[in-house]
Order: sequence, then C-alpha cells, then structure tokens
Amino acid sequence: MTIPTFSAPYEQGRPHSPAVFETQRAALADVVAIPVTPFAEDGSVDEVQYKALLRRLLDAGVRTLTPNGNTGEFYALTPEERRLVTELTLAEVGERGVVLVGVGHDVPTAIEAARHAREHGAHMVMVHQPVHPYVSEVGWVDYHRAIARAVPELGVVPYLRNAALPGARLAELGAACPNVIGVKYAVPDASRFAGFARDAGLDRFVWVAGLAEPYAPSYFSAGATGFTSGLVNVAPSVSLSMIEALRSGDYAAAMKVWEQIRRFEELRGADASANNVTVVKEALASLGLCRRDVRPPSKELPEAARAEVAEIAAGWSI
Repeated sequence: MTIPTFSAPYEQGRPHSPAVFETQRAALADVVAIPVTPFAEDGSVDEVQYKALLRRLLDAGVRTLTPNGNTGEFYALTPEERRLVTELTLAEVGERGVVLVGVGHDVPTAIEAARHAREHGAHMVMVHQPVHPYVSEVGWVDYHRAIARAVPELGVVPYLRNAALPGARLAELGAACPNVIGVKYAVPDASRFAGFARDAGLDRFVWVAGLAEPYAPSYFSAGATGFTSGLVNVAPSVSLSMIEALRSGDYAAAMKVWEQIRRFEELRGADASANNVTVVKEALASLGLCRRDVRPPSKELPEAARAEVAEIAAGWSI
C-alpha cells in the first residue's frame, strides 16, 4: 500500500461539508461508549453476544460507539477480528447511532482499517496513539495526517496519551486536515489539558475526556464536552446521568455519580490499569451478560476481587 504524500491533495473523494462534520462533532460531545469484545468458549469473538451488548447500549440511549477501542481489547484482536467487530457494529447500529471505529498500528494498516470502516458506513475513526518507542512531534503530525488524508470523508479523532506533545502540533494537524475534528485526550492532568486545548484551539476541536467518568468533571470544567466510557457497558444509566449533570453545569450532581462509581474505577485503574478491561467484563459476567474471558496480556480477576465487582454492579440501578 502506498502511503499518501503530505503535499498531495486528498486521494479519494472530497471532504464532507461542514454541516456533516458538525453532525459528527455533536456525536463526540456525548458519552462515547467503548464496547467490550466478548469471547466464546472456544476463544473466538462471540458475535451473538456482541450484538446483544450493542443493542443493550442503544436501547439505553447511548448513541456514540467506538468498536476496536482499548476496552474492546484492540491490541489483542487479529486484523480479521478487528474487521469483524467493525462490520458487526456498523450493521447493528445502523441509523440508531454514530460509529467511531478504532484504527492504528503502522500507517498502511491504519489506512486500510480506516478505508474498510468507510466502506461499511462508518462516520468517524479514532486513531490509537502511535505504538513506537521513538515518537517525534513532527512524526506524530505526519502519522495522523497520512491517515486523515486517506479518508477525507470521515471525521478523524486522534487518541492523545503523550503528555510531551504541545498543543501547537495538534493545531498544525488541524490546519492541514479539516476532517480532524476531535481529540480523545487521555493525559491524566486537568491543568495540562486546559493549556493544551487552548494552545491547539479550544473551539476548533471537540474535546473528549479520554480517561472516562473519573476525570470527566475536571475536564469538563476546562472545556471538554464529551467523555469515553467502559463502565457504560455495565450501567448505561449511570454514565448517561453523569453527562446530563455536566451538560447542565450541575457539578454537585456529577460528583454524586463520581462517588457512586469511584471504587469500580479504582479497581480498573489499579496496577497501571492492568485490570481495566477485566473489571468491566467481570461485572458483565456477574450480570449474566457475557463471559469474563480476556486475552493476554490481560488476566481474569482472582476470586476475592470477583465478589467485590459483582457487589458493586448489583448495587447500580441497571
């Protein structure tokens, strides 16, 4: 596959009108659900269960979904499985929501995945952080620009976890690629986020709090208008109640939700987030919604921790 040159015009098609990107921008200013990928007893993707979990989210009122996100075990799926998850999601969601497909790895692989998503009706792609031991500022821009220019019809959302990247580099990317419309910001520092967003262009991009509900109140106070969620797989009403509180500026109500989910998210974040996905799947298993299986390098919870997760999940109004 030929990587597009940066000085060339977009390779295929033409960018959608600003009105279409506005629709996509609005979808990011919401709870951005990251569905889990359930596995069958033989270790394959459980297609039937996956579609049932998607319907559960949609029926609860969730309207923005990211298949192939980290909670979906993106890095543990094969290329064929990632394509399968993309196709299953787009077919199941249909007109009921907006799909933001996770893509990544090397540039040709990311472009191929983005084009596959486009061909099956995706609205946007989220570009996982470059997995490389040596990431330069200019190289970060080049990486995302190559992907964005390959799919000008799609909204593009970088997943930003690099605390060293200055906001000026995102501004540079946005100036080169009008379809880069939002940012999943996942640096655990609300003050740094506030400065980064203003250096990059607070109004130019939709800012999504990429560290989910625990960081949503502080990030909303600095300019975020959406947040990602893995917890939403378990208790959609809890996540939706938080964003409603934040939209109305009722931070006291948002913090009541924060207190309700605190222990669950502490369990997910312990040991450098080793059990981030495991805890979500364990909660779903306790509710009879999918198997608890995760793939290495994740690991199932020990018996004692399972009981605590089940108790938390049972206490929510689900």
